[in-house]
Amino acid sequence: MDQLTNGLSAAAAARNTCNREDPYFDSPYSLTLDRSLIIVRKEDIFFSPLTPSGKPVLKRFKTLQKRRAAQWTSYLESPQQMDSEHDIAFLRNLDPVKWKDQDHYRVIGLKHLRHKATEDDIKKAYRIRVLKHHPDKRQAAGEYVNTDEGDYFSCIVKAYEILSSPLKRRAYDSIDPFFDKYTPPKSVSSPEEFFSTYGKWFSLNSRWSSKQPSHLLGNTFTTQRQVDRFYEFWFDFDSWREYSYLDEEDKETGQCKEERRWIDKQNKAQRAQMKKEEMARIRSVVEQAFRLDPRVIFFKELGRREKLERKLAKQKAFQAEKEQLEKVKEEEERVAREEDERRQAEEREKEAAARKIKEGQKRALKKERKTFRTLCKSNNYYGIEEDEKGTVENMGKMEHLCEILEVDELTKLNESLEKMGIDEGRREFEKVVKTVEERIAEEKARTACQKRFDDKQGGGDGGTGSKGKSGSIEWSHEELQVLIKAVNLFPAGTAQRWQVVANFINQHDQQGKERSAKEVLAKAKDLNSSDFSKNRLKEEANQKAFELFEKSQKTPMKVGVEPETVIKTKSSEKAWTTGEQKLLEQALKTYSASANPSDRWERVAEAVPGRSKKECMARFKELAALVKAKKSAAQIQS
Repeated sequence: MDQLTNGLSAAAAARNTCNREDPYFDSPYSLTLDRSLIIVRKEDIFFSPLTPSGKPVLKRFKTLQKRRAAQWTSYLESPQQMDSEHDIAFLRNLDPVKWKDQDHYRVIGLKHLRHKATEDDIKKAYRIRVLKHHPDKRQAAGEYVNTDEGDYFSCIVKAYEILSSPLKRRAYDSIDPFFDKYTPPKSVSSPEEFFSTYGKWFSLNSRWSSKQPSHLLGNTFTTQRQVDRFYEFWFDFDSWREYSYLDEEDKETGQCKEERRWIDKQNKAQRAQMKKEEMARIRSVVEQAFRLDPRVIFFKELGRREKLERKLAKQKAFQAEKEQLEKVKEEEERVAREEDERRQAEEREKEAAARKIKEGQKRALKKERKTFRTLCKSNNYYGIEEDEKGTVENMGKMEHLCEILEVDELTKLNESLEKMGIDEGRREFEKVVKTVEERIAEEKARTACQKRFDDKQGGGDGGTGSKGKSGSIEWSHEELQVLIKAVNLFPAGTAQRWQVVANFINQHDQQGKERSAKEVLAKAKDLNSSDFSKNRLKEEANQKAFELFEKSQKTPMKVGVEPETVIKTKSSEKAWTTGEQKLLEQALKTYSASANPSDRWERVAEAVPGRSKKECMARFKELAALVKAKKSAAQIQS
């Protein structure tokens, strides 16, 4: 019961929001108000589902609304009291000349129906007016009728003429003088005020729509789809109003065709201007209602929140996917990193083991070479004391064996030489030298055979020259010397080392051959990886270097003598003995260049009996050239 009381109080308060002084409030036009809009409190139904306790209140007010609508319908359908004293006075005051300014519906007796009157209603009302106000009827009744100045009955005839014609009636209805053209306020204090005020405006103006039935404002229960359709209808509103009734001149009054055309043009321009103003009025109110409509505000806010929720959900999904991808990527990177670390650790272990083995081999080789040199030196290089030349040759052969033989071979040779005497050791030494020379000869023969085979295979290349096993042009002795020099000039660690070496070789090559960095690197690796061939090439390079040195010294050379064993001077043919060589080496160590910069060579010459300062300096230069050539050959191996 309390809920019903609250609902009735809310409805009464909503009704009181309407202006009682409004002439339409108690008039038939008050029916245009949607009384179903204000039925319960805003807190009960606005933007919230109707509670079970509010349903009886809603049902009760719907019943009251239907009852009021039936009462207004019966009021509108009841005929107006015609031929009253007030009505007769109104008709007698009509001016036939100003018929255009009169209210035709009131003149014919249909003020209470106006645009809702049917054709039958108009005919019936006109017959009643004719029977009562026709001049003949009034004269028969003894009433004076002034036919000279015009009788008001002509106004009734004119009203019927306009209202009975659909086109003329439509033109008159378009400018209905009793139509309320008010504009709703631009602000409202509550949703109830919005629905009551703007609901009345839309209901009144819906009569001008060419599409019927037209859409009304509705209430808070209206769905979003209905609200959208409502505003789509009113934003695209199509009015049937036309203002030909207000034409200042009738084109039929024109005296000629051109005048009538000009009058028609002026009338059309005036109608278009009025229609434009009318559409602007409707458009402004619709936009204003759209801005104030609480349902639109609510739907916008709801849409904004839904959009924000979708955006947040999308961002959350994207972030989750991104995190998942990052986790997968991190896991893959971790696995790859662990695999790389494991592989690097294995490689480091292998390299360390290989380096350890190589260093052990180097130490063992160095040790065996030292042992072999010590044995040779202690046994006078297995030469005959009277034959110093043979001793010097054996020194060269000793160095040659140190370069050629491997660790195991040197170890076996050292063990054999330690157990043997000097004569047996000499024979064993010569035997090993002979074996090594045979192996070198075999290697040379095999290389020559391979070269001839390659020449045959590449015979159809247009005479471009012989090719090596890698497909490149055979390297000459001059190119090998330049390669050795370039490797010494540009050690490991140089930026783009092999490209720089290749450029150096190309600049100093006299034959015009172009060597690429790939070919240079392959040749250096080939020299480093081969066994006997590298020693052969080293021997040939040393031989070539010594020949160049010989030419610079302009001294004759004996065929078959190794570069390392030649002991000649520029000014004398006397060879240096082993004793003199040892004394010279000891003197060079004793009198260094830093300790004795001025008189070094005088003291060195004094320490070597039978040799002058000039001879000692020449011998030192010869030894320095040999050492340099030896280092250059060793650089290729590394």
